[in-house]
Amino acid sequence: MKRIMLRVLATAFAASLAACSMMKEEAPAPTSGTIEENAVMVTARVTKIDHTSRMVTLTTNEGKEITFEAGPEIRNLDQVQAGDVVRAQYFESVVYEVRRPGEAVPGVRVAEDGATAPLGSRPAAGAARAVVVTATVEAVDMNAPSVTLRTPDGEVTTLPVRDPNRLRAVKAGDLVEFTFTQAVAISVEEIQN
Repeated sequence: MKRIMLRVLATAFAASLAACSMMKEEAPAPTSGTIEENAVMVTARVTKIDHTSRMVTLTTNEGKEITFEAGPEIRNLDQVQAGDVVRAQYFESVVYEVRRPGEAVPGVRVAEDGATAPLGSRPAAGAARAVVVTATVEAVDMNAPSVTLRTPDGEVTTLPVRDPNRLRAVKAGDLVEFTFTQAVAISVEEIQN
């Protein structure tokens, strides 16, 4: 899992280094940036609900039906009725930052948090997760151009870079910190008459 995630992040880092081909020669090369960012909001209406079996059917604005069993972690299901609107928001991003030796340590860190609605209120929940992978720059080849990274578990990956100017601020021994963030928020709103 760590290897796959780091390969995806490292490939995205190389693409980000290549993305800024219109930099002026005298401008300092950036040492951080956003590789990818995505936000999605989905709205659906509760079309069927069986409070005893906890089976819920949602219909999206596009007419797609989704039926699922609401697990015990979904509090206050008795508050939900057919016609209520369910809103889900999802956000993800991948950012990187080049760190100097001593500013970071190679490795993988995970932080997670979540919350649910208080008892008696409308159902709602949110969760967030951030995975930080820090890899060591083993080599920078301005002629190729490419950057070689060593993963926290020792795997070495060399990635091509289209714009060598993006590598001017990176040298062997530096660290690249990738942060992959995901967050989701779900709420149920009463139908407005």
